[in-house]
Amino acid sequence: METAGVDTTEQKLNHLLTPGELAAICQQTPVGKQLPNSLYVHVSAIPVLPPVLQHYENYARQVTTKAQGATIVKFTVDRPKVSYLFYPDFDTDPHPALQASIQVDLQSNEVSYRNYSNSENPPVLHRKEAFVAPDYPLYEQFAELTRNEEALGLLDNSNVIGTRQGWLQRLEKNKVEIQGHLLIQHQASASLPRIERHKAAIIRNDFSRPVRLAVEAGLFTPEITFFDYGCGHGGDVNRLAEKGYISTGWDPYYSPDTPRTPADIVNIGYVINVIEDLTERQEALINAWEITQKVLLVAAQVLIDDRIRGVVAYGDGVITSRNTFQKYYEQEELKTYIDRILGVDAIPVALGVYLVFRDEAEAQNFRASRFRSRATTPRIRGSIKRFEDYQELLTPLMAFVTERGHLPAKGELPQSAEIIKEFGSLRRAFNVILQATDPQEWEALAQKRRSDILVYIALSQFSRRPKLNDLAPEVQEDILALFSSYKQACQLADEMLFSLGDPEVIAELCQNSQVGKKLPNSLWVHVSALPALDPLLRLYEGCASRTIGRLEDANLIKFYIRKPYISYLYYPDFDNDAHPVLYTSMQVDLRDLHVSYRDYADTDNPPILHQKDAVVTPDYPLYEKFAKLTRQEMNWGLLDDFNAISHRQGWLKCLEEHCATIKGHNLFWRQDANPYQLKVMRAAVKARQVKSRNGVANSEL
Repeated sequence: METAGVDTTEQKLNHLLTPGELAAICQQTPVGKQLPNSLYVHVSAIPVLPPVLQHYENYARQVTTKAQGATIVKFTVDRPKVSYLFYPDFDTDPHPALQASIQVDLQSNEVSYRNYSNSENPPVLHRKEAFVAPDYPLYEQFAELTRNEEALGLLDNSNVIGTRQGWLQRLEKNKVEIQGHLLIQHQASASLPRIERHKAAIIRNDFSRPVRLAVEAGLFTPEITFFDYGCGHGGDVNRLAEKGYISTGWDPYYSPDTPRTPADIVNIGYVINVIEDLTERQEALINAWEITQKVLLVAAQVLIDDRIRGVVAYGDGVITSRNTFQKYYEQEELKTYIDRILGVDAIPVALGVYLVFRDEAEAQNFRASRFRSRATTPRIRGSIKRFEDYQELLTPLMAFVTERGHLPAKGELPQSAEIIKEFGSLRRAFNVILQATDPQEWEALAQKRRSDILVYIALSQFSRRPKLNDLAPEVQEDILALFSSYKQACQLADEMLFSLGDPEVIAELCQNSQVGKKLPNSLWVHVSALPALDPLLRLYEGCASRTIGRLEDANLIKFYIRKPYISYLYYPDFDNDAHPVLYTSMQVDLRDLHVSYRDYADTDNPPILHQKDAVVTPDYPLYEKFAKLTRQEMNWGLLDDFNAISHRQGWLKCLEEHCATIKGHNLFWRQDANPYQLKVMRAAVKARQVKSRNGVANSEL
């Protein structure tokens, strides 16, 4: 318990009401969940409360500095106390668990804190719509779930279901499961049609998506063992065995006699979505986790489009024409399901594909690695004899500081002993490096690494923020070297996260960004340029990708300036096609993580991309080629009317009207163009060039 250093003058205390007055005001509020001795209100509804309650809440927020990020505010009506309750998954989890609470006594200014993050049986919320105002974006979704739960009597005798275990027991007793915000009542097996699960197995010519992504992520190091739980025809098992890994698999139909033995990496890919029985589905996931020694790969079908053709709706999934069952998850629903069943914090690597690490430090190290920026060692700017004499010896130290942003701790650099023997200390050795390079470039590398860490720590607030000792040793050393303490790093990260709540901040960041293609209502950035963005924009994108994952193969990210949306765009021929065609797009609504997907593969007039140099950074390998073409197209007037050329047919018409054609990334006059029209176009281009040169000359005067 702590006593905050806030002025507690009689003038401030005069605003405190008697218990009777406070109770009367709470009972008259238009929003909030009323209980006999308290009022609970979502933070979004605070502005709707009577002014005196707003004053109470504002005063309490001044007393404590830890209320940032709270979801629910509790007003105690029989004494002057305000509590802040933290439900990080309020929007996505139908019955979120309480992570922490802060109570502020407005009379004594005492602040008490309670942590539920490690509790096996934390309190959970019901009737979420009662906490928010009717204009809350998810109000109807919450209310519909409550109506369905009331109809089945699930909310009766509420004192029994106030904690997670009590609530799960109530669901199990009533043979009910909740997926997302949909309630599914389990039917007697006798009434179900016979499902032929084995027919869902697919014969592939390459690795399945989850295994391929795990390979690309570097999880398959030497000596790693692999087990495929529900291996189907065994394609992944055989291909990994061919690469030299110990690889086995079990399948209830194709390989029922194979022992289910522990392995470093276990894959349960597209299994839980083909099991129609809720209990069996849960058992399959638990069984796969029990034999996992390092990493569990979980993949399932996700619902990314409203249209499902050729199937008949059934329960929480569908029965296909082949009489196989398919459960289609929303992406955030799939994460919630995995987390709830296994008691973990699953990491998305693509749509419908999650990693679950057995070791928390390895999980955090993997998360942190996803926010690590590229770094280039500062160039040698001068001839310094002492540096030149020891350049070979100092190269490992330069590489380390480039990667980590600070000098090595004891035992982190194998060559440390040799360097210290020659220079006396690593600091002295690095001073020699500074004489031959630009010190500001090294400070920029340190600042970049600080930003990477802050983005990672800020996003950890959405789940169970790890303790310092839970982090990998490398990450611990980076934090302690680059910040005064882990506490300070967390405070700075939370300040970043809090600032994202202001739409104007995002708009200003997009409009002032030094990276990316700026349009009136959006900022477009190639994925390779993401680390070069302002850390707040990186954090903003992370709010979507941390739970949803990015669209597989997406190479452009679109930030909306006036709406809380982010889109992931896939242009298959980005590098080779001068004006690549958009193939697929996925839009994420950051308010509720709803995913909208669109496929342009069969579209006659798909969107195309212009000015590719604008979406990448100057160090992109093909930047100069892209930039040269853009300059040509601007000189020829091809980019004057963006609306007219945004789709393929309009662009082709524009090229024809300007007597132009493109080969590779070069612009040419068409050989078959009308001679008179070609002459007019050449003259127009020449006039533009003269005007442009004159404009440059005048600006230099």
